[in-house]
Amino acid sequence: MTAPKISVLTPMYNTNPNDLRAMIESILGQTYGDFEFLLLNDSPDNTELEQIVRSYNDVRIKYIANEQNMGITKSRNKLIDLARGEYLAVADHDDISTPNRFELEVACLDANPHIGAVGGNVIEIRDGVEYKTATRPIHDHDIKLSLINDTYVCNPVHSGCMIRKSVLEKSGVRYNENWSPCEDRMLFVDLIPHTCFHNLKQVVLKYVWTGDNTTLRMWQKMYDLPPMIVANARAKYPIYYDEWRWEHRHDHTRQTRRIKLFGFIPLIKIRFIHQQKKIYLFDWIQLARIKYE
Repeated sequence: MTAPKISVLTPMYNTNPNDLRAMIESILGQTYGDFEFLLLNDSPDNTELEQIVRSYNDVRIKYIANEQNMGITKSRNKLIDLARGEYLAVADHDDISTPNRFELEVACLDANPHIGAVGGNVIEIRDGVEYKTATRPIHDHDIKLSLINDTYVCNPVHSGCMIRKSVLEKSGVRYNENWSPCEDRMLFVDLIPHTCFHNLKQVVLKYVWTGDNTTLRMWQKMYDLPPMIVANARAKYPIYYDEWRWEHRHDHTRQTRRIKLFGFIPLIKIRFIHQQKKIYLFDWIQLARIKYE
């Protein structure tokens, strides 16, 4: 059997039925159709998800169920191992891909063998209303600089990205369970020395905020882990951190204030960034996050 160009990877866990249908239909409606669609049910007792997936009469769909709950990180790695495609398209269970997403991302990877992961811009949907988000950097170097600061939760946007499978195979990089539920961001941090990144100018994803989002269900961890990921990235790639720090030395929107014990032991750090005040203990343990206008 000829391998498809793309393997679409979707882990599911007690997904809202309406959100799941919208996601599936956004994939089946792609203008580029050479793909297999792997949907892995990590809530195997939830038979409704299987019924929904099997209701779509499309030979590209492959339904898989874990024997027991494995968690998001192991499920993502299992999907990578099952994938036969040259490119891996991440499609989380409650997000909507724009119709030409695959067409645009395949064209980019085909034309640029040095690029290992490509994404694009994002629209957020809250209570049925669409909101534009900040335009993401396009080029590899700027994306890597963004990964060692806290400008984005993840860049490229994970649920709208396409990854060259050979890059993962050659580098040995996989999703790291120690960083769940921020395993997606850590994947890109670990890939920094192995490949180049790119963001398309076009919108590739509509991110739907619902009460079932991992971002909302794991809210505390989603804000506790990023400072540690940033610290890890800065330690691993000091050249990027030095450049970023130099570029923003006069940026008053990124002010940092420190309180030191005995004049030299870091005790409290207060950061003013993106209309937020973040307070840390010992430079990395987040104590509070205050949003202001």
